Order: sequence, then C-alpha cells, then structure tokens
Amino acid sequence: MPLPSFHVSTRELRPWNITRAAVYGAGIGTIAALFKTFGPPHADGAPFQHVLEIAAAAAVFAALCATAAYLRNVVARRFIWPDIR
Repeated sequence: MPLPSFHVSTRELRPWNITRAAVYGAGIGTIAALFKTFGPPHADGAPFQHVLEIAAAAAVFAALCATAAYLRNVVARRFIWPDIR
C-alpha cells in the first residue's frame, strides 16, 4: 500500500482517514508508554499508575495523529485540491 502524500497522482483524490490516523496514533502511544513503563530504568509504582500512563500516552498520540490528518485534509482541500470531497 503506497503512502498517501500531497503528490497529485492519476488515481482518485481522497482525504486521509482521521479515524485510522487516531487508531495508529493510539498504537504508537501505547507502544511508547509500554517501553517507558516496563523498560530498563523505571520507577516502581502502583500497577494502576502504569495503566493510567499507558492510557494517557495512547490518548495523546491518538489526538496528535488525528489532528495532523485533519490539518492535512484542510490544507489539501483549500490549496491543493479544491474540488476534493
């Protein structure tokens, strides 16, 4: 599957899927939080605290990726492909 970009191709023009970007961001955030939480040097804490850290990182990365996809769609619709749906 080719990576989507601002490059105009002969195929159908379509915006990025914001939901998919949020899911990918949540996955990246979860992996990063798991590595930080259970990685080599970590502070001992309550298990519930670790769950909160992992959930917070997943939510923040999901919001970050969804916002980036939304802004890409806004720029693409206004400046690059004004006739995109």
